[in-house]
Amino acid sequence: MLRTLASALRPPRRWRPLEKTRGCASSPADAGREIQVRALAGLDQGITEILMNRPSARNALGNVFVSQLLEALAQLREDRHVRVLIFRSGVKGVFCAGADLKEREQMSEAEVGVFVQRLRGLMNEIAFPAPTIAAMDGFALGGGLELALACDLRVAAASSAVMGLIETTRGLLPGAGGTQRLPRCLGVALAKELIFTGRRLSGMQAQALGLVNHAVAQNEEGNAAYHRALALAQEILPQAPIAVRLGKLAIDRGIEVDIASGMAIEGICYAQNIPTRDRLEGMAAFREKRTPKFVGE
Repeated sequence: MLRTLASALRPPRRWRPLEKTRGCASSPADAGREIQVRALAGLDQGITEILMNRPSARNALGNVFVSQLLEALAQLREDRHVRVLIFRSGVKGVFCAGADLKEREQMSEAEVGVFVQRLRGLMNEIAFPAPTIAAMDGFALGGGLELALACDLRVAAASSAVMGLIETTRGLLPGAGGTQRLPRCLGVALAKELIFTGRRLSGMQAQALGLVNHAVAQNEEGNAAYHRALALAQEILPQAPIAVRLGKLAIDRGIEVDIASGMAIEGICYAQNIPTRDRLEGMAAFREKRTPKFVGE
């Protein structure tokens, strides 16, 4: 456990930062891709968006989609400039419709097993060092909800977002982390009820259960959840990025072990933060009664 934790605490290597764009403009190279990465600029610098854009299949998790998402996450993981990562959809009315069952129908049993294992690996990669937010403005079913569950925070449109682990209604069971992440989010009994029944929830119902952090009224553009997710990212953005990442790591690792081991993990993370410039800046800003300026060092 401690060796794994030490590996997770290694600082990211520097690499060429992603092209920065304002608003929702895509670079020409990304135009035809199912996964598009957008690093915001100006006051939002530090927020990066992953735009899922496969309208022909309602953002279903197909081979190309999964490969491009894994590639994007691998690059972003090495970029220390990423302070918050938002997952959003470029397809109106849908977040992610889940597995591409038409594509899967053409696979052999062995190929299905390999692909589902890739999906599990993808969800583990979404457990990113920086905070992640799922902006759910539409349907998030099966693997789509599993993707959102792999994020730290979830925001949903109150009425237009529809989510559920519906695999049992298709003769399947959740296979990309749903049987593990849903009970950790909601508790065992409620997770069992939702998986056994394949029940679909609105954004409002999901918030009442604690499945999403915020549910917001939908707007005419159909992107209210995205705007609330962006506001949440803007609230995280000015905080000390190393401390935020270490806090996330302490929670994620600590929740899996007994309280004594969890306290030890917290202690290791706290010790890692002590020599940072940002901690000294925070103390100086408090003493001088000014707003701190954290640089992620």
